[in-house]
This record gives sequence, C-alpha cells and structure tokens, in this order.
Amino acid sequence: MILNHRGHRDCTEKKSDQDFSVKASLIPVESLMSIIFYDGVCGLCNTLVQFLIKRDKRGALRFASLQSDFAAQVLGGHGIDPTDLDTVQVVVNYEQPDERVLNRSDAILRACSELGRFWKAAAALGQVVPRPLRNLVYGLVARNRYQVFGKYETCMLPEPNQRDRFL
Repeated sequence: MILNHRGHRDCTEKKSDQDFSVKASLIPVESLMSIIFYDGVCGLCNTLVQFLIKRDKRGALRFASLQSDFAAQVLGGHGIDPTDLDTVQVVVNYEQPDERVLNRSDAILRACSELGRFWKAAAALGQVVPRPLRNLVYGLVARNRYQVFGKYETCMLPEPNQRDRFL
C-alpha cells in the first residue's frame, strides 16, 4: 500500500481481481446489502463515510473509492462511468441476482435507510421530496464540494478498526 506523508493512500493503487473476490468472500452475504462508492479525495465524501460508519451499528455498509479498480469493475458492469466523481453510487444487493445501482439523492437516502430506525424514517421522509428537486440540491452541493469542504491529494486511509469495511 502506498502512503503519502499525511497517512493517505493512493486511490489508484492497483489491486488484482483476486484481492477483491477474496476480501468480498470474507464478508457474510447478509452484510453485503450495500456498497458505497464515493470520491476518495473529497472532504465532504470522506465526512459522509465517517458519518455512516459511526451510525452503521449492524456493519451492513461497505465502502470503496470511485477511483479504485474495484469501482471500475463493479460500476462498469452496470454501464456506469466510475470517473464521474460528481455522484455517490450505492450498489444494493452486491453479487445477488437483484443487484442494482442507485446514485445522487437516491444513493444518499438508501445509505441512510441502512442506519437504523431514526435514519430509516428520515430517509422515508426524504423520499416524499420529488427526485428532480432532491437531485437539483444534490447537484448544487456536488458542484461546490471541493471549494467548501476541500480536496485531498490522495484517498484517506481508514482507521485500523474500520479497514474491514473498505473494499
């Protein structure tokens, strides 16, 4: 693993397909409900990941940088360009027959719905807002996230107790 002077890793570090399948096979299938693909160098996205990890008591969420080979493999299989860093992508039911990908506000609401009763209710309430309006707000935030929340040169390295949550 390549680290820079701030403890961040290179998002584009190459891993073999075997690395992904071995790591994924170690995770119980019931835990693979959702994988959050996020912009690994975005300050807001990294804050979102930490927010989700802290509140995901069941450990149902897994995370991967959009800049990773794993993102290219999984999202590419759905015809999605992983180089589009302006949206969080959530893969629901990973490696199951009904696997699908959600993006923009739908992805955020799905991730929140995995966190427990309060957040599930908040996500359901968010669904009441029409998708075009939700995505308009999402797009505004996405376009300005680097200016407001900053941008890292490399992906942040997860804490040792969180590393098993990252693919």
